Amino acid sequence: MVAGRNKKLGKKGRGKKTVDPFLHKEWFDIKAPTIFESRTVGKTLVTKSQGKHQAFRKIRMICEDVQGSNCLLNFHGMNFTTDKLRSMVKKWQTLIEAHVDVKTTDGYYLRLFCIGFTKKANGQRRRTAYAQSAQVRKIRKVMMERMAKEASAGDFKGLCKKFMAGAIGQDITKACNGIYPLKDVYVRKVKVLKKPKFDYARLMENHGESSGTASAAGGKVARSGDFVEPLPSDDI
Repeated sequence: MVAGRNKKLGKKGRGKKTVDPFLHKEWFDIKAPTIFESRTVGKTLVTKSQGKHQAFRKIRMICEDVQGSNCLLNFHGMNFTTDKLRSMVKKWQTLIEAHVDVKTTDGYYLRLFCIGFTKKANGQRRRTAYAQSAQVRKIRKVMMERMAKEASAGDFKGLCKKFMAGAIGQDITKACNGIYPLKDVYVRKVKVLKKPKFDYARLMENHGESSGTASAAGGKVARSGDFVEPLPSDDI
């Protein structure tokens, strides 16, 4: 077809104005709570009309408040990357998983998933490290008890710090040494089932900022000179 002989060629889309879509968008800073080392995790681009993970851990955040151009986030879940999970699964060992629903002292309902693997004992010459079904049940019971104990003993902020540090997995490993030696024990997944009513003061506390509701403590006032009490007047 010859371009010059087609009368309809080039008429499609005539009269439309090209508008830059970025003119209606703004940059917002994404700030994480103080339980993470790096608080400014990035920026997000949103329209004006609308309102990091740690190594192999995928951290889910939820925006609970917007202050100016800052989006204040809170912990909303955690999961492991697929490559990390697949790298831990190997032959000649037993995979053990457990999950439990827990409640923190400040009213958060969570579902924790734990994973662990058996390993050879010290000096073992046998190639395999398979646990018996009775041992698996005992280890799974210990996992559930430890996760429930750690969650019910503290608040949501303290529990999130334990997730990041891997303290719960280390505790489970030590507790199961008498049943069967374990390795690579982690809380691999966390689901937030239910949250308490939004509390602005708690959110500011998680971000290390004052909510403005606390009263300032009094202090000693310095005086520039000696104070002389006036004498009582006869007219009063």
